[in-house]
Parts: sequence; C-alpha cells; structure tokens
Amino acid sequence: MTLRERRALVTGAGRGIGRAVALRLAAQGPDLVLAARTRSEVEAVAEEARARGARAVAVVADVARPESVLALFREAGPVDVLVNAAGVAPSAPLVKTSDEVWRSALETNLSGTFFCLRAALPGMMERGWGRVVNLASIAGKTGYPYIAAYAASKHGVLGLTKVAALESAERGVTVNAVCPGYVDSPMTDASVARIVEKTGLAAGDVRKRLEDMSPQKRLMTADEVAALVVFLCGDEARGITGQALSLDGGTLV
Repeated sequence: MTLRERRALVTGAGRGIGRAVALRLAAQGPDLVLAARTRSEVEAVAEEARARGARAVAVVADVARPESVLALFREAGPVDVLVNAAGVAPSAPLVKTSDEVWRSALETNLSGTFFCLRAALPGMMERGWGRVVNLASIAGKTGYPYIAAYAASKHGVLGLTKVAALESAERGVTVNAVCPGYVDSPMTDASVARIVEKTGLAAGDVRKRLEDMSPQKRLMTADEVAALVVFLCGDEARGITGQALSLDGGTLV
C-alpha cells in the first residue's frame, strides 16, 4: 500500500492513537499535517515523522472550535485523508455529569468530528478520491456506567459516519469508524487515575479490571488501532465504507 502524492491530516496527533496513526502513515508516503492542542507534543510527533522520511508539519488547533478548524484546513490545503483522532474521555455518574463535562465531550468528540468532515468532504468529492476514518469507541455501540457524555458523543460519531459515507459513496470517498476497546494510552492512564482518586483502589487493580473486560484479558495497543486505521486509508479498503469496526479483543460479539 502507498499513499504517495496524497495529503493526510490527523487530529489529536500529539499523543496516544493519533500519534501512532501519524507515525504509521509516515511510512506510506503522504504529506502529513498533524494537529493537536498542545504545541510541544504535536511538534515532537512531526519531528518523529520527519525522522522516518515523511514530510510533516505541525499545527496547533482545537477541533471543538469551528473557527480553529477552518484555520487548520486553510493551512493544510487540499486533504485526501482525514483521521479524526482528537478526543476527550470524561467520566462521572450521569446525575453528577456537569454541564461543562457534557459540553466538553460533545464539542470535542462529536462537533469536532463534524466540523472536520464538513471541511474535508467537499474537496474529496470534487477530486473523486478520499478516505476518512473517525476514531469512535465500543462505547459508541453499547453503554457503560459513568461515561454518559463520552458514550453519547461516540454514538453520535457513528451516526455521522454512516451519513457521510452514504452522501459521498458515489464520489470515490469512504468514511469509516474504528471502535477500540480500552487502549494502552495516555487517555486510559488518565481514566485509571480518576478511578483511583474516586475509589481508593490501587492503580494496578483498576488496570486489571479494565484488562479483564476483554476476553483476551488485555488492553489494545495504539499501534494495533493505527494499523487498522491506515489499512482503511488505502485502495485495498475502497469497498469498505459506512462501517464501525471494533478492535476490542472480542468484548462485543
């Protein structure tokens, strides 16, 4: 597979899954535009990508703000591949979910994906080729306690994915979602820390409980998720669109 002479934009590229996607894409030859809110992190990933022979630029952007997304796409230029990996994962009982937490999850995870889709799809459809992969979650397919805002946002991402796929299917564009289970990433580390703070459990015990949610008794890795994302970006996956592919060790069967 090669994506040479393509341009790929990855949001949330400063850490975790977004970083893994950026570095795996670097081997496929596209020009990379890497976006994140934290300048030092996204610039470090761009430098890693350049060390692997890729052409990569880092852009500071907040996908929750439509004006920031517009500025990002102006700087990026025509985008052939879009990976929406930016996200937040707050947790709280539904009745204790504050307006701020609710808005943060919906604005970043759902509205951010929408803003980027709206900016990228017209050019992809006009040029007759495009790949979009939205990072969702198995929480977009089912429910779990204490993640009302996160689950609602990821269910919304799956709805957006289906609509965008249908509206662009005749124009050489595919739009898919990848739905990981718990991933060994900074986001999961933060979730573990919150659970420890609220329950007093040991971090190792919390992590073991998350691992045991998967029949494989482990967390997924960011590189595993990135491999699936990058496959969906290639021509071999041109017949796959509108799908929500789980990568969870068999948690949802």
